[in-house]
Parts: sequence; structure tokens; C-alpha cells
Amino acid sequence: MPKAGIIYNDAKPIACQVAEKWFGELTAAGWEVVMATGAGGILGYSSPEKPVCHTPIESLVPARFDRDMTFVLVLGGDGTVLSGCRQLAPCGIPILAVNTGHMGFLTEAYLNQLPEAMAKVLAGEYEIEHRTMLTVKVIREHTHIWEALCLNEMVLHREPLTSMCHFEIEVGRHAPVDIAADGVIISTPTGSTAYGLSAGGPVITPGVPVLQLVPICPHSLASRALVFANTEPVTIFPANPNRLVMVVDGNAGCYVLPDDRVRVERSPYTAQFIRLKPPEFFHVLREKLGWGLPHVAKPTSVELP
Repeated sequence: MPKAGIIYNDAKPIACQVAEKWFGELTAAGWEVVMATGAGGILGYSSPEKPVCHTPIESLVPARFDRDMTFVLVLGGDGTVLSGCRQLAPCGIPILAVNTGHMGFLTEAYLNQLPEAMAKVLAGEYEIEHRTMLTVKVIREHTHIWEALCLNEMVLHREPLTSMCHFEIEVGRHAPVDIAADGVIISTPTGSTAYGLSAGGPVITPGVPVLQLVPICPHSLASRALVFANTEPVTIFPANPNRLVMVVDGNAGCYVLPDDRVRVERSPYTAQFIRLKPPEFFHVLREKLGWGLPHVAKPTSVELP
């Protein structure tokens, strides 16, 4: 019996309804179907009273989800897709992401396209696109105290009401650099259209084997975005007397103390996206972000009678 999964955003009634519908249809078609919510992939934020909220990467895989699954249908917005990738990447399960949210930058289809999309998936008429993920670790006194799997970016920044920070950063075996800024971003090509883009970083097409470092509000004109090979691990030392806040993919956090260090490297796991036609990244940029739209000149002035 073939096996499939469904991960959905249980905070959205429409996602719940569609999940139940396709659970019934796939079961009737002879599939074993397992359901879970995307909430299981949210790592949670630390607090001053509990600065470390640690969930091991592999423990996020939902019960009964395994490598025997042919695919998983993910119903939600980009947040649910990010959560689902953390839940499924350790098992190497491809996902069909369907947008029930707003932007849907990472999704493959809209709800009104779902019947046609599912027909193609069940017929095996698709390809799989692999996206680079990051493993983020916090090390304190030689002890690994926190980790997370990341598809978009890791952000390390100052707390509110504190001054600008200094970061000593080592990329691979290169000489360390010092950056004075409000924070730093380490992102994948997938994340280059997220926070990194807002902070002035370049857009990177998903297939390029690189990572990028983007300073947030740097104090020097010399501190600009850096793109480097994704084989190079990054170690960040907070050269700063105050604790910092680290956020991964916008929904997981950990406090980083002055003597801690953060290590970011390419994960052995990849996010696997089902594509119903060859990926066309520029089309997505145009549709979602308006990139490359033709310039429209202002109308010529007309004299009123």
C-alpha cells in the first residue's frame, strides 16, 4: 500500500477542511495517509528565565512519518512550509506545498489548482527540486547547547535598547573579519529573497551552491553583503558585553551570551520540493515580488480647457 502524509496549518479553517478532504480521497484511493500539524516544526522562543529552548533536529519528525512515504501534502503559507521542511528533511520526504496563506513564495500551487496538481503527483508526473538547508548550533563552554535546521536564514542581532554590536566572523579557513552592526544574517539562496533581501543583500537563484552573509544596518560603508561557497562553515563570536538574540527562519530563538559562539554550516539534509513543471525562479520573482516588471512612463501632461 502506498503511503503519503499531510501537514497543515491548524490555525486556518480552510487548511483543516482541505486536509480532511484529501485524507478521505487518498484513503479511498488505497493510500495509507498520516496527518500532522505544522506546529510540530516550530521550535519555540527562549525567554530570559529560560535562555535555551532546545529541540534536537531529528526529534521534530512527526510520528509515523518515514522514508516509506511517497510525498507529503503541505497546506498553509510560507511559515507552514518552513515548519514542514524542518519536520520532513531528516527523512528525505518530498513535499507538495499548496498556498492557503498570503505570499506563498515557497508554495507550488494555489488551492484552486490542487485537484490538477494532485492528479499529476499521483501519476508521478513531477520532478523534485532540492534546496540547501543550514544546521545552526550554539556552543557554550565547549558544549553544544542548541541546534536548529534552517531553510531561509539565521539572524543574530542585538536586543532592543542596547547599543550596536561587534561580531568576529570566521568563514571557513579565511582570516576572521570584524563587523559592527545591529546584527548579521547568514542565509541560503532560498532565504536571499527573505530577510537578506530586505537588509540589502542580493537575490541568489536557488541552484547556486553558495551562502551569503548580510550585515544589518552596518556602521561602516565597507561592511556589505558577502557571498561565499556553501562548503565553508561560518563561526560567529559575539565581541560584545551584552547578550544577543538569535532567530532561525523567523520562528525559533535562543539567547546568545558574550562567551558563546554560533556555528552555521550546510546541512546534510535538503528540503525537497515537488515541482509540476521545470522550476522557473524568475517567474516567481516577478509574480510575488514584482521583479523585472516593465517600466511604465508617466502620462504626458494634458492642458485642461
